[in-house]
Amino acid sequence: MKINLISDTVTKPSKAMLQAMMSADVGDDVFKADPTVNLLEKRTAELFGKEAALFFPSGSMANQTAIKLHTQPGEQLICDTYAHVYNYEGGGASFNSGVSCKLVDGNRGMMTSEQVAASINPPDFYHSPLTTLVCIENTTNKGGGACWDFEELKKIEKVCKAHKLAYHLDGARLWNALVSKNETPTQYGELFDTISVCFSKGLGCPVGSVLVGSTDLIYRALRIRKILGGGMRQAGYLAAAAVYALDNNIDRLANDHKKAKEIGSVLQNLHFIKRVEPIETNIIIFEIDDQYLTEDQFVQKLEEKGISIIGMGQGKLRIVTHMDYTNAMHDLFLNILKNL
Repeated sequence: MKINLISDTVTKPSKAMLQAMMSADVGDDVFKADPTVNLLEKRTAELFGKEAALFFPSGSMANQTAIKLHTQPGEQLICDTYAHVYNYEGGGASFNSGVSCKLVDGNRGMMTSEQVAASINPPDFYHSPLTTLVCIENTTNKGGGACWDFEELKKIEKVCKAHKLAYHLDGARLWNALVSKNETPTQYGELFDTISVCFSKGLGCPVGSVLVGSTDLIYRALRIRKILGGGMRQAGYLAAAAVYALDNNIDRLANDHKKAKEIGSVLQNLHFIKRVEPIETNIIIFEIDDQYLTEDQFVQKLEEKGISIIGMGQGKLRIVTHMDYTNAMHDLFLNILKNL
């Protein structure tokens, strides 16, 4: 039995999702004439209490579009040192928007409002970049699926308003945070100018993210998406998977969280595991005690038993649970860990 725990992006559409995709009513979305894409955009916007939404082939493109919307070349955004927009989007902020990132050393990818306020460059000091945007990631990928304290997000919004900064949420795994914290999309829609949400992480879709915001912002985002090459034709086949996921695959994320915590409990009892990060959602980040074996040796031992996980650098390893990780796989994996 092959068990792939590298990411929650490795899932394949279920038979029911495939049926929804193959029976989708489609058109040419470049002309905004795909009814299923239009439906997904309308539903996602309404879910977050926003005026409009736009479908993207990837979360990175949605985030990069948002950065371009809110900034001008030479300006600066504020984000945590762990932020996906800085670490894992190919340097897109500098390449696409010509902006720099002011990095904040938060806790597991989460900075405080005080840290944000202290990171804002004085707007009249023309020697430093003009600060125009704050980017948040929830849950934090590099922070081990950590969920932000919503009250802290509200405090950061007040800082943004006071300094006339745009406020963007990279919500690639926001669905996990909503389930874990029992929060609602509209709570987030009220705080942020733009939010990107991913359907291929956790929700089982093969492709796709959506950016939500005001009518004006999304109209401008359409042009940026075109420039980045993100226009798709009969994209309704992909959007249908996301519509299906909204109806069927959000609540089940609690199962992934439960399994992740059970894996973490086993790891904590192994003598060669140095540390396991706190587990809130579906990501487990842990460190190997190198006096017993290296992280490469640990990964190889699991590969020999048909289990794939991934290294994150700096001595950290990552396991991600997902909807294709079955109960039988879970029982087998726990047993293999206990007997390593």
